[in-house]
Amino acid sequence: MNFLRDYFIFLLLCIEKYGLCQSNNGGMYSSSDIPTPAPKFITKGHLYKAVIGDTIILPCKVKDLGAYILLWRRGTSVLTAANLMVTRDTRFKLVDGYNLQIANMRIQDAGDYVCQIGDSEEARDQVHTVEILVPPSVRPVPQNGQITARKGSSVTLECKASGNPVPNIYFYKKNSHSQYHLSEGSTLTLERVDRNHAGIYQCMADNSVREPAYSDIELTVLSPPEIIAEKTWIHAAEGCDIQLVCTLHGDINSEMMWYLNSFLLDPTDRRSMYSKGDKYILNITSFQQSDFGNYSCVADNSLGRTKKYIEVSGRPGPAEFLSPTYSGHLDRYNLTFKIESIPVLEEIKLLYRKLMMNETYQHPGKWHDQILHPSVQRFDSKTFIMSYIIIALEHNSVYEVMVQAKNVYGWNEVSDIHQFYTRSYEISMEDLEYVMSSISLGTRTASYGDKFLIILNVFVVVCLMMKR
Repeated sequence: MNFLRDYFIFLLLCIEKYGLCQSNNGGMYSSSDIPTPAPKFITKGHLYKAVIGDTIILPCKVKDLGAYILLWRRGTSVLTAANLMVTRDTRFKLVDGYNLQIANMRIQDAGDYVCQIGDSEEARDQVHTVEILVPPSVRPVPQNGQITARKGSSVTLECKASGNPVPNIYFYKKNSHSQYHLSEGSTLTLERVDRNHAGIYQCMADNSVREPAYSDIELTVLSPPEIIAEKTWIHAAEGCDIQLVCTLHGDINSEMMWYLNSFLLDPTDRRSMYSKGDKYILNITSFQQSDFGNYSCVADNSLGRTKKYIEVSGRPGPAEFLSPTYSGHLDRYNLTFKIESIPVLEEIKLLYRKLMMNETYQHPGKWHDQILHPSVQRFDSKTFIMSYIIIALEHNSVYEVMVQAKNVYGWNEVSDIHQFYTRSYEISMEDLEYVMSSISLGTRTASYGDKFLIILNVFVVVCLMMKR
């Protein structure tokens, strides 16, 4: 029916232009008429890409159109004939002559549009192809964006996107400060998930049409509670106040309990328990002898129980060495270290030995031990600092040293091994660079007081180098 209607309109236009009947003497052409040039398109057919909602103009300019009628059609439907709008769609109109304007583009507007010269001996037409570009959209699978998985299992995150052209999908992991790219594609598979995999994942769909689209997926990992003790060893003394902290990860429904030597603790006037976010805190004031021992923070849920131990002791803490690795002397080494202890240190045991080594083997020598009763300097209310010069060493040698300390509560654990080098007779620039690197490493995490002692020791080393 549309085709008959369009044909009828086209016929009426022809009658209006040329008349209904023609006599032999009043025909359209006579033998004396000069033939007019055939109409010719000035514009050319083209592919037009338009974003949905935009407005486009399809050009159609003809040279020597003369008495011919210009039509716009799409498939079998005539849109315009001459200056007459045939289509009832108000989004279509002619502008600047016979150019066809289409406003508020829709997906169904995609296709071929033909500008045709009607009533000619041979059909002449020009074809414009319109492609509708659709900005991306994306949605998670499932649509609520919530996925739950057990610890140790594999989980696949999926997003579906639409748009024209087909969008690319990118997965990101969001954290509190930024996000980082994980993969490209509609799915992201995570193997052996744990609590570190939990969080918000974002899939981005992008096809370069306007702005990318985003959708979030929240992954929850079910697992037994995971506990991290802020400190596994805490120094204390009678009369002081202490604080024990455990951080709980995993199921928020887990219950945290505190124990001392396997006995469940309850709040008292000196003991309080509370939480701040994922941190669980045990405060003990006016510390007593009975408060020393092994504490544990315990959490359990439907998937299991986890326990972490914290030792609270009055014994000194392990020695922390502050001296540079390279000695400025041939036969001695200035050993500087600090020890955490609230009570005064009563004794310090020093153990050192030479390492017999060359390019092919390393053999430790015999340990030499000394009991020191030094006048140590208190750095703060909990820390002592001591320097001791080890003498009668061999030049150009490697030594190892350990320190153990005692206060009123007993001896601490023996420290980790600290390795140092005595100077050779020849000092090279490489040795000097080694000393400077020791300064950098030693002061990177040290406090201001510790940094001063490290730099002071190295200053002595460098002066001795220059003197020799």
